[in-house]
Parts: sequence; structure tokens; C-alpha cells
Amino acid sequence: MDNTMDDLQIKGWLIDQLPYEMVWVREDSQIIYANAKFCEGVGYSQKECMKLKVSDINVTVTPESWKNHWEEVMTKGAVQFRAVHKTKKGKFYEVEVHVQKFSYNGNYYICGTTNEFSESSFYKNLIDNTHSIANVGGWELNLHDGSILATNCALDILNAKSSEDLTPPKVIHRFKDSGRFKFLLGQVIRKGIAFDELFETKDSPPRYIRTVAKPILKGDKIYKILGVYQDVTEIKHKENDVTLYKTVIDNVEDLIYVYNDKGDLLLYSESLIEKLGYSKEELDQMGMFDLDTAVTEEFYDAHFDMLRTKGSHRFEWLISRKDGTKFPVDITSSHLKYYDEDYSCSVVRDITAKKMRDLQLYEALEEIKSLKDRLENENEYLQEEISNKINFNNIICQSESYKSVLIQVDQVAPTETTVLITGESGTGKELLASAIHSGSGRKNRPLIKINCATLPKDLIESELFGHKKGAFTGAINDKAGKFTLADGGSIFLDEIGELPLELQPKLLRVLQEGEYDELGGTKTIKIDVRIIAATNRDLKEMIREGKFREDLYYRLNVFPIHNIPLRARKDDIPLLAQFFLEKYSAKAGKTFKRLSKDTIDALMNYNFPGNIRELENMIERAVIVENGPTLKPGNWIPEKDIVAASSDFKSFEANQRDYIIEVLDHTNWRVSGPNGAAKILKMKDKTLFAKMKRLGIEKKVSLKS
Repeated sequence: MDNTMDDLQIKGWLIDQLPYEMVWVREDSQIIYANAKFCEGVGYSQKECMKLKVSDINVTVTPESWKNHWEEVMTKGAVQFRAVHKTKKGKFYEVEVHVQKFSYNGNYYICGTTNEFSESSFYKNLIDNTHSIANVGGWELNLHDGSILATNCALDILNAKSSEDLTPPKVIHRFKDSGRFKFLLGQVIRKGIAFDELFETKDSPPRYIRTVAKPILKGDKIYKILGVYQDVTEIKHKENDVTLYKTVIDNVEDLIYVYNDKGDLLLYSESLIEKLGYSKEELDQMGMFDLDTAVTEEFYDAHFDMLRTKGSHRFEWLISRKDGTKFPVDITSSHLKYYDEDYSCSVVRDITAKKMRDLQLYEALEEIKSLKDRLENENEYLQEEISNKINFNNIICQSESYKSVLIQVDQVAPTETTVLITGESGTGKELLASAIHSGSGRKNRPLIKINCATLPKDLIESELFGHKKGAFTGAINDKAGKFTLADGGSIFLDEIGELPLELQPKLLRVLQEGEYDELGGTKTIKIDVRIIAATNRDLKEMIREGKFREDLYYRLNVFPIHNIPLRARKDDIPLLAQFFLEKYSAKAGKTFKRLSKDTIDALMNYNFPGNIRELENMIERAVIVENGPTLKPGNWIPEKDIVAASSDFKSFEANQRDYIIEVLDHTNWRVSGPNGAAKILKMKDKTLFAKMKRLGIEKKVSLKS
């Protein structure tokens, strides 16, 4: 058996040169030989392959199925089927397998050839039409004794009866160009120059045989010649038909290109000359990257990889003429493989007329889709608002101090003016924004609300202005921004002071130009939206600290409204408390009807640093812990924070003016010098004079105002 293995290994070299996978297997399913192509495909070395069984490659094989398979091959002689092979790294790939039995030294073996389905039509057709492995035959010439060994396959290819018929003196006469064949054999025998050429036989009709010969050396001496014969008659006939096919191609209206994987233009239809405006001489010197400068090497490599994987690629493109004009085309590229070379055959159809029709239809459908999407987005947004908010159109007020705020709302609501609402947190700035929108000509369009303080900095730009699919990690779909939803209506930007500095120019552009760009978008979006902003921050101080743009501030502060705190409108506390009591009683299923006088007094004596929001939370808590129908005071009122607050608060500037006058009275109205008011106030003389002028402090004032 060892001699048999050695002989098979020697003969196996003949098949290492073949462009497809081949493996030999014993009856016990042990692999006894695998050519280089097979080893490359499964990822094992040749030495590793010799230790494998068929079940290591085809994991579906069982001892019973292998026994049945062996018997089938021994009975039929040859079998063709599809299978799934597993590589060393665990990857599975589908193959087509052709197996044939053969005998050597009295023992039977199976020879199998495999190919992936993605291989080109050349090799697939070769395997599909191979009834036996005899279509590729090998031979070995021993220069020491002149003996020659040849497989039965080689004998069948050249219609020889024995190996002796394939010795150099005899075999050369089987080819028409015997002189050329004799010369090449002489070169490989005497000088060790290998060859691989195609020869035509003297048969009728003639056949075309690919002939390969390679020297085997011992040291620097040639002692054997190994060779392969392959019948490629059918392929040669197809090559001879190229002229006919070319004539057919040149008479179609479509443009047809044939490229290799380097982008060289190998064949093209005559229609290119008329359609693109180039001469034949110019086209013969051009490649893909000359004809279309928009095609990059990266795109072309990816295109060819897709062809190798899927077999074809269809897409639309713009093609340039020689004069620089462009026209739209539909391209169908197909993968071709010939003599182990990759080619792309592209059929290109002018779709200018179709595009014009499609464009008209697209514009009509886009308008419908835009209106539909906008309606759906607005409806979704409004449903969220309805589920989360109370009716903001009801502003509860009886205090004279707050009525002045509402007068400002009534004045600005009918206009298109940008409004900036300031005030402490919890004073109901969002309520005022809703009132402004409801009193405007935009009331039939949505009021979109967004709190700049609640969004992560890396999401606020997308939330405001929207994004396209793929604009950033996680952007799996297009998303309309809040400004898009607010088009034709109003947008309320709460906590505007929290807007990141890098986004402020984009908001400024909306205010100035009425336009913005989506993240990942390629076109500018025009909008008509009214902006109402609110903040509890001192924006002027933020400007001095470099945290807020001054130009944006002045664009927002066209009509400022200061929303006063609850402690400055105490007359509204009983009304607001009663409203919240009824609201949360209904939700909790309790019977509260009124607030006791003691409760009202306690609430009136509380400063409410959290303003209306704190009052609402306080009443909700009271409804939970107390029982009705009258709400009495309890530990739900934070007694430690109760202060006897004056109902008449002075502004900061008024208090500042009083204090400066008090210091001036102390210094007998001396401003400068070591005993002057500036020294006491730790201010520069000029600064104090400027502040006195701004506050209207003159020497004639002798009493605090």
C-alpha cells in the first residue's frame, strides 16, 4: 500500500496545477490526496488534509451515509451532487461535487472535484459537462530510461492506446503544429523551460488541447518531465464565436462594456461612439477611470467584490459624454470568469425619458408623503402633549400684579415677534408660551415644546433639527426635528440658557434666515416658525462669562416678558390651591371640596421658593395623606420654611439705591477719599458716580425713597 500511496502522491502533482479543487478518498473515507486548490479552499495544509476524513469536511456525513455513497459510486462509476463544506475556521460554503471511481494497483478509490457555486460559468460548465475525470489527464516522462507514465484520462484525450503513444517522438505528430510542439518539448527537456500552450489536433473535426509541461530537478539536473493535457475544444469554439457575438452587440441600442478587475476597457459596443462622442481610437486608449472620473478605486473594488459574491449588480448612475454633459442610465453588471480571470460585462441603458416621468410622479408623491408624514408626526406629538399636560389655555389669576404680565401676552400674541420669557423655575413660563401661541394667527398649527435642559448634549441637535439615516451611530432611520414639526406654527424652547454654545449659531441662523441643515443632510431646509424662548438663568451674566452669544440674546429678547414669582402674586394662591385640590381629588378618588381658613393662611404665609410647581406638588401630597371634605393644615406644609413675608417686595435696584443713599448720608455725601462712600462700598470713585447717575441718586435726595 505504501508504494501505492507514493505513486498517487507523484500523480497528484499533475492535478495541483488545475484551477479547481480535487481530492482522492479511500473506502474508509480517509483522504489520501488533496491538491493545493482544495487545501486552500478548506484552509488546511496538505499534511493536515492527509489526516482528515470526509466527515471532517462534510459534517453531514455519517458512517451509514458514507457506506451507501461508496456503493453508489462503485455501482454507477460517477455521481454528481451538491454539498456544504466546512473550513478549518468553521466557515460553511456550498459546493458542487463530481466524484468518480478509479482503480490503481488493484485498489478502488474515489476522485472528487468541487467548486463553489459562485465560481464563473467557465468552470461550472466544465464540471457540469465532465462525465469523467478523463477530460484532464496527466503524464510523467522519466529522462533516465525514457519511460513514460500516463493516466487513462491523458490517453483518452489524445485517442492513444498506451502510454508509449505519448512519448515525444510519437505525440508530436498528433498536432497540426508539430514543429512548435517539438520545439517546446525540447526546451523543457534540455533547458528546463516550462510551457503552457494551446494546440490544435489533426482530428476531423480538430480539437483544441491545452498542454502544460514542467521539469522536475534533482539538484541542478532535469530527471523528469511532468505534464497535463486538457481538452478545451468547446471553449475554443466559443472564442471563435466572439466575432458573431460582437456583431450582435454592436447593433443594439444599449451601451455594452466589458472590463477586467483593473478597470481596463477590453470590449465595447459601437453604440458608445455615437452616444458618448468619442472616436474608436480614443476609446481604445481609455479605461473605466478615464471614461468616468466619478468612479473611485474604492468604489470599483467594492463593485467587483459584489460581482464575485452575488454574480450581478444592478444600479443607476450618471454617465458623462465627451462634451461634459451627463445623462442618467440603468446599469446591469454581470460577473464573467474566463481562464481564472474576472470580468464585468455591463449593459447600460439610457433612462432619461423614464427619469423625467419618474420625477414628475415622485414630486407628486413626495408632496403627498410630506403632508402625510407631517400630519402623523404632529398627531403623535399632540397625543403625547394631551396625555401628559393639563389644559394650558386656562390661566388662573385674580391678582393685579399678574394681570400686567397677561396684558403683555395679549399685546404680543397676535404678532410674529420672537418672545423671551424670564422668571424663576416653576412660575408657569410654559403656560404663558401656550397662551401666546393660542392668541396668534398660528393657533391652528402646532405649538412644539422642547426643554433644552432635559436632553443630552449629543442628542439635542438631532432633536431640534432632525437627522438622516446613518448620520451618526444609532441613526437607523430618518428623523424629523422639532423645527420641522413646528413649520407654520410655533416652537417653545424652554431653558434656552442650557443650549450648548456650539449649537447657538445654528439657532441664530434659524432666527435670521429661517433655514437650517439636518444632521447628515445635503440640502438646506426652509421653515416658517415663531420662536418663544424661556429661561430662569441670567443670560446677560452668561454673555459676560462667554457661555451665551450676545447676538443670539438680542435676537431672542425682542419682546421680553418677566414672569413674576408666586410670592409676588399671593392673591392667586387660594385660587390656584383650590384648582389643584379639585384636580388631584378627582384623580385620587377623594371628596375634598374646599380649603380651610387655617390652610389658606398657612399657604399665604409661605414663601414658595419653588413657585406654582411647588404649590401643585404640595396640594397633591396633601390629598394623599389627608381626608376630606375640607383640607386642613398638616405636616404636608413645610413649617420650617414658613416666613412672615411682606406682600410688598422692592426690586433689587430699589434696595441697592436705598443702601447707597444710606451710606452717603453716613459720609455726609462724601464720595471720594479715605472716609468717602466709595471706600466703604469697596468701589472705585468713578464706578460709584456712574451707578449713582444710573439709579438717579442726587445730593438733594436726603431721605430713602
